[in-house]
Amino acid sequence: MKTYPLQTVQAHLFGMSQQSANRYIQQLLPALTEALDELGVMPERDGQAVARHERRHGEAHDLIVDGTERRRQRPKKPEIQAIHYSGKKKAHSDKNIVVVNTQTKRVSFLSQTLPGSVHDKKLAAHAEIRYPKEATLRSDLGLQGYAPDVREHLQPKKSPRTRS
Repeated sequence: MKTYPLQTVQAHLFGMSQQSANRYIQQLLPALTEALDELGVMPERDGQAVARHERRHGEAHDLIVDGTERRRQRPKKPEIQAIHYSGKKKAHSDKNIVVVNTQTKRVSFLSQTLPGSVHDKKLAAHAEIRYPKEATLRSDLGLQGYAPDVREHLQPKKSPRTRS
């Protein structure tokens, strides 16, 4: 499921029809979601609840926020192709913002999925993530200008252009 293979591929791997694979997925995904939720390892999906989620786990608040893209099949309609085309990756993709705890490697937050053409900073702002005030947050240049209310926000500086 992590790599999002086609159901026909899953069916082939397990020696069944695509319809059977679909039926099993529909039955097993809710059970998997419930089990992961009971174990407390499901990421928060509501940006407003991230701080509360982090405090509940009682771990050090050293977090990384980043945008992540997953390739997708090229849409047939040109207008949908344009929406999902990521110039950065030169491919059609979907994108999420992910917040990870650096100590435990636990995914704290997973945003809703948006087209790959959406910039990381815009997606993070759209998610309205509330971090613990005492958190140290690390991000890359894709989130330049993103300024959440945290104790410390570590972000590399853009190197100055040299003119020749």
